[in-house]
Amino acid sequence: MEQTAMPTPPRARRRGRSQMTRSAEPGQNLHLRVPYITRGVPTYDLLNEEALIRIEATADRILAEIGIEVREDPEAVRLYREAGATVTENATDRWTLKFEPGMLREILKTAPSRFTQHARNPANTVEIGGDATVFAPSYGSPFVMDLDSGRRYGTIADFENLVKLAQSSPWLHHSGGTICEPTDVPVNKRHLDMVYAHMRYSDRAFLGSITAPERAEDSIEMCRILFGSGFVDEHCVIMGNFNTTSPLVLDGVTTAGIRAYAAAGQGSIHLPFLLGGAVSPLTMAGSVAQCLAESMASCALTQLVRPGAPAIFAGFLSSMSLRSGSPTFGTPEPALGSLVMGQLARRLNIPLRCAGNFSTSKLPDGQAMQQSMMSMMSAIQGGANYILHSAGFLDGLLSMSYEKFVMDCDMAGALHSYLKGIEVNYDTLGFEALAQNGPGEHLFGTDHTLRHYQTAYWDSALNDDQPFETWSEQGEIDSAQRANQRWKNILNNYEAPALDPGIDEALRDFIDRKKASMEDAWY
Repeated sequence: MEQTAMPTPPRARRRGRSQMTRSAEPGQNLHLRVPYITRGVPTYDLLNEEALIRIEATADRILAEIGIEVREDPEAVRLYREAGATVTENATDRWTLKFEPGMLREILKTAPSRFTQHARNPANTVEIGGDATVFAPSYGSPFVMDLDSGRRYGTIADFENLVKLAQSSPWLHHSGGTICEPTDVPVNKRHLDMVYAHMRYSDRAFLGSITAPERAEDSIEMCRILFGSGFVDEHCVIMGNFNTTSPLVLDGVTTAGIRAYAAAGQGSIHLPFLLGGAVSPLTMAGSVAQCLAESMASCALTQLVRPGAPAIFAGFLSSMSLRSGSPTFGTPEPALGSLVMGQLARRLNIPLRCAGNFSTSKLPDGQAMQQSMMSMMSAIQGGANYILHSAGFLDGLLSMSYEKFVMDCDMAGALHSYLKGIEVNYDTLGFEALAQNGPGEHLFGTDHTLRHYQTAYWDSALNDDQPFETWSEQGEIDSAQRANQRWKNILNNYEAPALDPGIDEALRDFIDRKKASMEDAWY
């Protein structure tokens, strides 16, 4: 059921003042700032009805004739079996599950078509689904890079910096999750520091840990401290981003994590990461059919645990270089696949996550932004509701770039204007602007121009639109160099949003106790 009420979480804090002030710097665009985008342009339907039916029929054949393998989670197998799946035990802790055509679609009817994820600052609470679009930073890179220090393993200091950059951008709506891997913190403890960083340095909605069931439980428990147990019991405040193990496998860590989030009434994203020719068919129609099958099977588990639990249908479609076997991102074929994923999500009536600012470039350069725009626009045109990887993605997701982060945020600002669409009324048609001075006269001083000049066009925070001579005289600074200076300025001016000292102390105490309860593990 669609959730329309947006109650205020207990102990919520005000919005950081640094986000609400106007300066003389470019890129303010105050008229475009929203907690999430309500799209004013239609989605693009690429395929006709016959083609969509063929894709759905192939997904049904995959589920009924090949099946999904579930590993090391007998409880998930029990839930699927009781719902009607045919279960065959292959080996110890491995089962093949087959589903009759239409079975998973029937189960997914209880999943909400739109839901609210609450932020600790109610002004930053987001809607996911329907005509709402939410941008979140990139996710999962083991490396970070910037123009000063080059490429290196990510640290918790990098993680905190990237959370701060996301919080400081009005063009992102969500704090994301594993913005980079903090490799200087033990594997079994770093989830605590990452979740805390989102809570302390951002007041937006965020993703929790999914790498082990107990880490998922820790993430939810920390939310109970931040929001209050009663509020968490009744509202979605955190989500987990879960990958299937393609082709056609759900491992026990994944399914146990999905069950943990769903049992608590929290959200989850269900994402096959499909590399064409490696773990899915080379042809995009085949990859899309497989993606549909895997994501439906994963999403359905949430409804078997708790009908009505928020779930996001998802697809990460990628091509590869057939010369080398390396993944390629930002290419046209997966972009077309993302458009089709949008059509399939709307037929399922469930929110969609797909695409983002993807690139295999090793620098924040022309290749990076060309590939990013190809991929990002497919998510925009396809109607994606939650767009992870909206900022920072470089090096085929192996690296999070400080410079590309702010370049992508600037692009996301432009997309706020694009998705707003065009308003057509007496005022916007501008007849009076032409009539005031008549033919042959400029319009700079007309009443219409003076009324609209601050809001008519998106203003970039990064672009250099000056004449060549002026740019040359000022040092011929390129976009990557401008981005380098911008992220440094943002961090220098960053102010953490207020957090109740008692809540902060309780969170730190929880983290200290959890860390003290186990030895460090580095793998």
